[in-house]
Amino acid sequence: MQPTQPSWPTRVRRINPTGAFLAALALMLVGLFAPGIVGGAALLLLAGALVMLLRLTWLAVPPAGRLLRLLVLTLVVAAALAKIF
Repeated sequence: MQPTQPSWPTRVRRINPTGAFLAALALMLVGLFAPGIVGGAALLLLAGALVMLLRLTWLAVPPAGRLLRLLVLTLVVAAALAKIF
């Protein structure tokens, strides 16, 4: 029996890079400029997308790149928590 949906890595490869960048930029700007819980939720949504991308590309990224991506993820989560609390 064949799957009806392509796998996650196949779907991610089809995403338009410009659209993904603009969506991430919009989420970041909403997260930084929206007040309180709305901004924090937008940043947490962005962090969730970053976790998914990090998980899918972990083996293809060199160790220095992994460290940088983890640092960015940590900063986004810290900003989200600071915004919420």
